[in-house]
Amino acid sequence: MSTLQEAPPPLAAAEPAKKPARKRGRFTPYWLLLPGLLWLIVFFALPMIYQASTSVQTGSLEDGYKVTWHFATYWDALAEYWPQFLRSVFYAAAATVLCLLLGYPLAYLIAFRAGRWKNLIMILVIAPFFTSFLIRTLAWKTILADNGPVVHALNSLHVLDLTDWIGWTAGDRVLATPLAVVCGLTYNFLPFMILPLYTSLERIDGRLHEAAGDLYAKPSTTFRKVTFPLSMPGVVSGTLLTFIPAAGDYVNAELLGSTDTRMIGNVIQTQFLRILDYPTAAALSFILMAGILAMVTIYIRRSGTEDLV
Repeated sequence: MSTLQEAPPPLAAAEPAKKPARKRGRFTPYWLLLPGLLWLIVFFALPMIYQASTSVQTGSLEDGYKVTWHFATYWDALAEYWPQFLRSVFYAAAATVLCLLLGYPLAYLIAFRAGRWKNLIMILVIAPFFTSFLIRTLAWKTILADNGPVVHALNSLHVLDLTDWIGWTAGDRVLATPLAVVCGLTYNFLPFMILPLYTSLERIDGRLHEAAGDLYAKPSTTFRKVTFPLSMPGVVSGTLLTFIPAAGDYVNAELLGSTDTRMIGNVIQTQFLRILDYPTAAALSFILMAGILAMVTIYIRRSGTEDLV
């Protein structure tokens, strides 16, 4: 006899797949970014667009300015004020190098040797920010006064003879010379160099130094092979934060320099506020921005690091 097997029950129809429930707060990050985006649009993008249109206008303050796409303003401005552009780049580069030479040892000290004094030294580094930029610059007029102790000490050491020979000072006078402008730039922007360097150095694992010592590396070799390469993000960030504002600065050259030490920032200020030649001032601003952007791009690519702090 054959045994009859019961047929399996029919399969139930598959239910349509449900769409995943929309997560709550999906757009919260975008809402948090909205105030910052609006700030950038209103106070950065729109003024940039307005200045771009101003740079291609022609006319006068009495008759009004009209957009005529007069791009020759850029060439005329560059042809007339190229010495101020070169001077600004030179002063900013000199101040950046001095800030690096002064700031790196101090940042190294804070990161590895300060101990319990670390917080105090950090407060001293940022202490200049507690006062106005203008007041800090004016203080250097007293420090570098002709009859002051600094000039007297430099004369005694015959340092001013050397700086006068290379054209950084004029005789026994420091004020109203390139040296005074570079000193002011170095002092005002030194914290912008120290802070990124300190942040980068503090991230270095101390065990790497111990490993280098176990491999019989000298302190100089450890610094050259371990410390400095690992601190390159701080070096790049610090040099950028110093060079970019220093190249466009006009306060130090105005208060500590003379007509022979005018930077491009002084020219732009004069064109905007005194001569009232708005197209030329706007064109100079865009030329400065384009030049700095090109130099920064090349510098970042040549530095071999994109990890900035």
